[in-house]
Parts: sequence; C-alpha cells; structure tokens
Amino acid sequence: MGLTYKSTGMDTLTEEYKIDKKKDQFVIALAGNPNTGKSTVFNSLTGLRQHTGNWPGKTVTNARGEFRYNDREYILVDLPGTYSLFSSSVEEEIARDFICFGNSDVVVVIADATCLERNLNLVYQVMELTDNVILCINLIDEAKKKGIVIDAIGIEEELGIPVVLSAARSGVGIDELKEVIDKVVLGKIKPKPNKLNYEDYIEKIIKEMESIVQKENVGINLRWMALRLVDGDAAIFNSIFEKMDANASMELKVRIDEIVKHTNKKKIRDDITYRIYKKTEEIRDKYIKIDKNKKDRDRVIDKYITSRAFGIPIMIFILALVLWITIIGANYPSQLIAKLLFKFEDILTNWFMHMNAPKWLHGILVLGLYRTLSWVVSVMLPPMAIFFPLFTLLEDLGYLPRVAFNLDHLFKKACTHGKQCLTMCMGLGCNAAGVIGCRIIDSPRERLIAIVTNNFIPCNGRFPTLIAVSSVFLLANSKGKLSNLYPALAVTVMVIIGVAITLLVSYVLSKTLLKGVPSSFTLELPPYRKPQVGRILYTSIIDRTIFVLGRAVVVAAPAGVVTWILGNIYIGDLSIISHVASFLNPVANLIGLDGYILMAFILGLPANEIVLPILLMSYMSTGTMIEFESIEALRQILLNQGWTYLTALNVMLFTLLHWPCATTLLTIKKETGSRKWTILSALIPTAIAFIVCFITTSVARILGMI
Repeated sequence: MGLTYKSTGMDTLTEEYKIDKKKDQFVIALAGNPNTGKSTVFNSLTGLRQHTGNWPGKTVTNARGEFRYNDREYILVDLPGTYSLFSSSVEEEIARDFICFGNSDVVVVIADATCLERNLNLVYQVMELTDNVILCINLIDEAKKKGIVIDAIGIEEELGIPVVLSAARSGVGIDELKEVIDKVVLGKIKPKPNKLNYEDYIEKIIKEMESIVQKENVGINLRWMALRLVDGDAAIFNSIFEKMDANASMELKVRIDEIVKHTNKKKIRDDITYRIYKKTEEIRDKYIKIDKNKKDRDRVIDKYITSRAFGIPIMIFILALVLWITIIGANYPSQLIAKLLFKFEDILTNWFMHMNAPKWLHGILVLGLYRTLSWVVSVMLPPMAIFFPLFTLLEDLGYLPRVAFNLDHLFKKACTHGKQCLTMCMGLGCNAAGVIGCRIIDSPRERLIAIVTNNFIPCNGRFPTLIAVSSVFLLANSKGKLSNLYPALAVTVMVIIGVAITLLVSYVLSKTLLKGVPSSFTLELPPYRKPQVGRILYTSIIDRTIFVLGRAVVVAAPAGVVTWILGNIYIGDLSIISHVASFLNPVANLIGLDGYILMAFILGLPANEIVLPILLMSYMSTGTMIEFESIEALRQILLNQGWTYLTALNVMLFTLLHWPCATTLLTIKKETGSRKWTILSALIPTAIAFIVCFITTSVARILGMI
C-alpha cells in the first residue's frame, strides 16, 4: 500500500508543540510508561508551580510546571504516559510529536525500577530521536523491598546517557535529578546515546531512505524518520510529511512510496522490536540482580486478588465492606448533624417571628432553602467523608487496576474495549469524570460505548439516595449484630446490577448501532504501595467530598426554594407541585413509583444529590413532612406517603439506571461533539430504567404482592 500524503505546511505541528519561554528559560520534557510514578516526579520537581490544560486540538490533558535550580528557570512538560512512540494512540502521538517537533532542551524518561527491562523499550526509542536524554529510574524503594539491586553506573555506561535513581514519593534523588538536568542543559554533561544497530537488510533500507530525505528540512533525526517511514503507519507518515516543504517534488514522494511498497513492514517492526527487547534482556542480566530467596509480595497477593476463582468474589466483598463501613460510620454523625441543624432552624424561625417577617418569606428562606440545605449536609456529608477516603485508599494501594483486570474478560465478551473497566471505576467517583476518562480508549466506536454506558455505574451523587433508602427499609426496626449489613449488601447488589446492565447494553450497542470487533490492549498492574495518608485525606476530603457537597448545596438551595414555592402556590384545592405529581401519577404507578417521586427525579436533573431532598420538600408541601432526627423518623415520613418495600426497590433501581445529571450530559456533548449521542445517552438509560421498574412492578402484581 502506498503512502497517503497531505501537506499542511512545514511549521504547523512545530508551532503547535512549541512552548513559549523566555530567553533564559529551558524546556524539559518528562516521558515514561504509565504507573512509573511520573506524575509524582513531576509534582516533586514543580511543587505548586504547575497548571493543566489540553494539548492544542486534543482532548488529552497537558500538565506544565516550573522549577528553579542554580538561579535558572525550567519549564517542565509532563507528556502523556506511553509505552511506545509508534503512535497507536492519541497519547503516544502527542508524546512522539512533542519530542520530535517541540522545543525541549532535555527529555527525562521515568522508568519503574521494579520492571526496568520493560521500560527500556521507550528509552531506546527516545534515544533515536534526541541525544539529550536522562534516564530517571524511579521507585527504587519498591525495588529494594522486592530484593532488586540496580547497577546505575553500569546501565549509564551501557546506554551512554546519565542515569539517576529516585524514590519520588519520599523525595529521594530529586535534587540529584535537578543537578543532572542543569548540567546537561549547560553542556557540562554531554550524553552520547549508544543507539542500536538492526539487521543488515534494515540498515540498508534506512540508509537508502536517509539519502532520499536528507535534503528536506524536517528538523528531526533522519535515522529515526527513516525507521518510521519504513515500519510506521499512515499517522506517522502524515505527521512526518507535514514537516516537509509543501512544494516537495512528486518524485521524492514517489521514491519513498516505492520503497515502502516493497518492504514487509510487519517483519521490519517485529525485527526492530525483537532487537530492542534482546538488548534490554542483556542489560537486565548484567546490571539488575534479583534476590531469588525473597518472595515477590505483589505476585503472592495477585495470585489470589486477580485469579479467576477468587478475583471477583474478593472484589464484591471489598465493595460490600466499604459500603458497610460507610453506612455504619455515617449513621451517628448524620443524626448529630441533623439535630444541630434543625435546632438552628427553630432559632431562625424565632428570629423571623420576632421581626414580624411575612410567612411567605419564612417559608422560602427557612422551610424551603434552609431545610433543604440541612438535609443535604446531614445526609450527604458523613457518608462521603467516609466513602471517598476509603475509595481513594484503594486507588492509592493500587487495587483499582486489579478490578479492571478482573472484569477485562467480561468486557471482551461484550465486544468492547478492556479499558472500559477503568472508566467504569472512574464513574464510581463521578460519571462526568468517567466520561472524560473514556479518552484513554483509542477506538471511536468503543469510546462511544463506554461513554453511553458509564451512567449505569452509581456515582457519588447517587450513593446518598441508595444508602438512605436501603437504610430506611432494611436498617430501621432491624435487630441483631448483622442488621447493619443489610443496607450495605443491598447497595452492593445495586452496583453489581449496574455492571451487568453496562455489559448487556455494551453488547447490544456493539451488535447494532456501533458494530465492530473489540480492540486488544495492555493493562499494566502497578505495584502495591504504602498509602500516603496526607494525600488521601486531601484528595478525598478537599477535592472530592467538599467539591461534591459544594456543588450539591449550590444546586439544592434554589431547588428547595422553587419546590417550596411550587408546593405553596395553589390552583384550586391543589398546589402546583400536586397538580404536576397528579399528572405524572399514572405513568409513575406503572413502574411502582408515585408522581412525586418521578417529579423529584425530573427536578433533580441538575444534580443527583438533590433528588431525595426535593422529594421530601414535595411531600412537605402536603403538610405531612416532619423534622426527622433518625432513620426511623425518615422511614415514618415515607410510610405516610404510601411507600412499600416494592417502592423502595424501584426507587433504588430508578436511581441506579435513570438519565445522567446535567453535568454529565454536558460533558458527553463536549466529548462526543454530537447532539445525537448526547440525546441517546439520556434516552437509553431512561428507557432501561422504565423497563426494569415496570418488570419488577408487573411481577409483584402477578404474585399478588400489591
């Protein structure tokens, strides 16, 4: 197959990846495989002097930071984690193009000391592009625990580039890395990479290709370009040709095309890859010593954590345990906060009465706004303050990638990408974040499937409703030491149902609207690491709990006001909210709900967190709402409105399956750029929610349960 050439001008990508800098500033590129601690190195070097954005024309995050050393300023660019520069994904394309066409002065490659052999593949590829390369072997503390000893001096002589050992989490080696960067930039250390020589037939083709393009001012290493022209794909060809003069002769393109057509690109790439890995094995055998008598802790743990027999049961047990701890731990704080807030409501009421304020003003500000906020804070804050640290702890330990590993074979059976497991885990925190996380999936078809189905995983906005409803009907009036397990098991079952629906809908989409064959991918399991308590608390409390609670409060406040107004403006004998609920009642009854419940879900579109507060405010407008200070009191409110165990089940199912919140829908529109898929992302889960609840209600009616 010949080359597809498109000319967009020589300077297009060069300008795109050029970092604005002052005359006395230097640009440092940070490259590396995923899970090598690259972000930790970035944070250790830059501290708080960093910012994020997106690469021009891309959806991949662009992280930059600054640091000073010896009175010199450095701009650090954190490139996307990548295993190779062969550009099979957007991340790899960005990393490759920045190193090729950006204005970096030095490239620092971060490698994992516990699996250095695998990481050296990228090192050799970067060494083909530039001489100014530094190898930072990170996680040496983890290597020490596993009985791995690395001869950094020997590796430095073998590669011909500076090598620094580090443990960035504890700050080890960071100062040395700064010093080496400084010396390379100033020319005090001049790396001389020992590049690999390949098979004779490959070297012959490379020389022929170099002779053809050497007159072209492409601004990159000719040998590397020749290699990519021979073994690369269309994306690599286009990126390279974009650097050439737009007036390059047709004869040049024809000659290159002729060489490419008569070469076995697969064999060449396989031979190049084999040569690199053969060399990395030699380095491993010469310079890396492993204590055979020391057990590999990670392998022993993963033998059970990721096994077919125990992996999924352990995963379900851990989920149930996290939810149980959340429910048990949140029960008393919720009651305490509720008592304090509702006591202050009495004080507010006395103030309004003392000032002879109009009843409508008291109703809007106290019974509408304040009471809704009291509910949001007392019900949401304690569970989130427990759940998010536990979730972040599992993330920090390295367990979440194991969850993805355990579910990978199920997603393959559903004809979707294995990385969808990872985006699903992100959805447990926030569905909008899960949708953004779908960028890691290269295939547009599989990315769309992951985006559309991410909503079926309950996010932090849905957990309070699931926990509250399950606690009300399974915990209240229950006795015994194990009674607290019931709500946790109920919510766990909901998550499992969400995963099952995700797989089912993914399979249906892959066979209908989004037909295709699932892609393969490499999932690297990071080592188990000692949790960083400070980072866990900051991330979970500040970045997650406070952020989500703040968003809920901002949305719930006006929602509470509007709901109180609608509940207290009467048309005839009924309030507006009652008229709307009566209108929705026939449809709601078909799926085992009532009009007020369905209306609460509709009004809760801005944020899932406020569905239950809106429902209670709606019930309040009927005059039956009371100040609740316990689960039993809340249970009584719902029972007075005709709730049964079937109602509770359907509310939980509808909470799990219904349309995404407004934030997620806006994110879907931004990520897909399509109104069609945004609408379908709302309609598909809505239809499934109605169908599932209709089935449960119909079965209950057939069995005579209602």
